[in-house]
Amino acid sequence: MPAPSRLLIPSTFEGRRLPHPDEPVFDQGLAFDVETLLSRRQLLRAMGYGAVGAGLFSLVGCGPAISSATPGVTSGTTVATSGAGAAECTTIPEETAGPYPGDGTNGPDVLNQSGVVRADIRSSFGSSTTVASGVPLTIRLAILDLAKSCTPINGAAVYLWHCDQAGRYSLYSQGAQNENYLRGVQAAGADGIVTFTSIFPACYSGRWPHIHLEVYPSLGEATDAGNKIATSQIALPEDICNQVYATSGYEQSVQTLAGVSLASDNVFGDDGGVHELGAMSGAIASGLTVDLSVPVRA
Repeated sequence: MPAPSRLLIPSTFEGRRLPHPDEPVFDQGLAFDVETLLSRRQLLRAMGYGAVGAGLFSLVGCGPAISSATPGVTSGTTVATSGAGAAECTTIPEETAGPYPGDGTNGPDVLNQSGVVRADIRSSFGSSTTVASGVPLTIRLAILDLAKSCTPINGAAVYLWHCDQAGRYSLYSQGAQNENYLRGVQAAGADGIVTFTSIFPACYSGRWPHIHLEVYPSLGEATDAGNKIATSQIALPEDICNQVYATSGYEQSVQTLAGVSLASDNVFGDDGGVHELGAMSGAIASGLTVDLSVPVRA
């Protein structure tokens, strides 16, 4: 009996060359998945289905559409929640950098400090090596070019920052003025993706849990805030926030989260954070991941 033939992996999909031809279609990466979803949505609009068709397809290789987490998830349970991880090709809303940007526009400037270009932003660098504690969080962004039908932007740079487990911002808040943790810059590759290793931020009074970001044309231009092409924020889903804040170290966030809402937030409230709500996956014990597509005008 002849041996079974080896599985053939196609080099193209829906008329496009695969970025990783030796891998299955479902392992081509987030940027390829986003482009596939967008092209399908455009086809549906052309057929007259409009927004109804948007919910018919999930990301290639992601299985069923991401669903809300089950209430009462334990610290070791895998979780996922709906979000805007594969948003339509619409400009990410321009938002305030807030009072603690650290980009030189409001006091401290971390952009010109040696060591700020890094993937793991949990620790301070330079004169301090303090490591921020909290539930592990991977932040993954796909930087897309609106002028080119949301294709990935090779070489775009992202400056990202957020508060710590106690709601403090490094460089500014009392007790954290001498720290620069939870801040970092990274350049995207050909797939347009940047990935940061961090911790889940707290919820502090007056704001929905969030992460700040600035997009720059290149790493070389990410040393001056005047060069940024977009400033926005990532909103974190309520169900996951509740689960994280039930763990040790986030006690004060339980009460503050109860006093705010995504709809009334002074940043996300204008559209309910629909274009900035991250898609979550992972487990609290081993680490969560938030994904967001960031279409910009390059």
